[in-house]
Amino acid sequence: MKKTHLTETRFSNLELSDSIIKSLKEAGFIHCTPIQDKSLPLSLRGKDIAGQAQTGTGKTATFLLATFQHLINDESEKIKNPRALILAPTRELAIQIHKDALLMSKYLDLKFALIYGGTDYQKQLDKIKGNIDVIIGTPGRIIDFYRQGTFTLDNIQVTVMDEADRMFDLGFIKDIRFLLRRMPPPEKRLNMLFSATLSYKVTELAYEHMNNPVLIRIESEEVTSKAINQTAFCPANEQKIPLLLGLLKHYQPQRSIVFVNTKRCGEQLDDYLQANGHKTALLSGDVPQEKRQRLLSDFQENRVNLLIATDVAARGLHIPDVSHVINYDLPQDVEDYVHRIGRTARFGASGEAISFICEDYAYSMPDIEDYIGEKIPVQSITAELLAEDIIKPERHEPRERVVPHGKHPPRSGRRPESARKPTASPTDSASAHESPQSPQTP
Repeated sequence: MKKTHLTETRFSNLELSDSIIKSLKEAGFIHCTPIQDKSLPLSLRGKDIAGQAQTGTGKTATFLLATFQHLINDESEKIKNPRALILAPTRELAIQIHKDALLMSKYLDLKFALIYGGTDYQKQLDKIKGNIDVIIGTPGRIIDFYRQGTFTLDNIQVTVMDEADRMFDLGFIKDIRFLLRRMPPPEKRLNMLFSATLSYKVTELAYEHMNNPVLIRIESEEVTSKAINQTAFCPANEQKIPLLLGLLKHYQPQRSIVFVNTKRCGEQLDDYLQANGHKTALLSGDVPQEKRQRLLSDFQENRVNLLIATDVAARGLHIPDVSHVINYDLPQDVEDYVHRIGRTARFGASGEAISFICEDYAYSMPDIEDYIGEKIPVQSITAELLAEDIIKPERHEPRERVVPHGKHPPRSGRRPESARKPTASPTDSASAHESPQSPQTP
């Protein structure tokens, strides 16, 4: 896939240490993306940043590099307590930030603790008790450990809030304010906030807990990336599976994501695709965390090349080389459309987004087009695009639902998963949502 949207600015021309530059060169990161080009010269000199940029544009590297440089510039005696706190709305995003941090700090003497809910409680507790420099994690588990007196926030020198708009969506803001109010005052630390949108509530958070931040917006007038080629088809319901199989045969994508609105639809589609020779993984909201991470690992490492997902996976998945996103069902929330197709064309690559305007969800398309400010071209369905001799799966019944301990399965008649809002406590609601891809451009 063609790489685009890189600037002429080289990382080697910024005020970064030789050790950081060495790690970046080994990872193949030479030129900055626009958000890095605008933000790093300021943050490397201690200026607070509130940044808005499209998904996949290198925001993670922006705050990681500034964090590392700020910590290694500090010549004070090394302390045992953490000096930086990076907050993410979901465990998958926290896991990916940690992975990127290890890559970019290869030649630095920094120690990290990855903290998130749902698993590995004792292992994480033991880790955070050690001599760590940076905590990366979700707010709920971090607060849990903090209240136990496991660590102090008195020595925090850098604070990062990633995907701040998502923090609001998941109800984390009270938790974030709890943590921020227990740190040194904003003027005594470097603060960075990144968000897909710098809405009023996000900027209010920035001005309340940051030191006169510079607002940086990259391509804010565009809702969707120009690097994504958007097209649509108008199949009858009975044509959807033949059309999907035909398009997969036509494009033969190395790695693709097919979005559906309900878990039941995903299960039926998974059965059909596997029966017709595709290696698939199904990701929905009730998949246990360990299985979820295993499925994502299989997808990233090409043990499966097609991920079927509900909107639980639309935000925060950081997976490289997803060439095609297919909306088998149109989302019922216009913002979900943007987040779904944002899984392709990441880090300056190009990508394809294909939507089915079917009988059940056609009503969503006018709202989507109004939201993104453009018309999505509709292609004709030709006989060549409809697969023939489709093998029907032996099993076509809904699978037994995995019900977490203490929970009850939903009654019939509930809205599709994509239309429901999270109601869980914010402490660990990230486990019921998505958010996490190895960068090709940081």
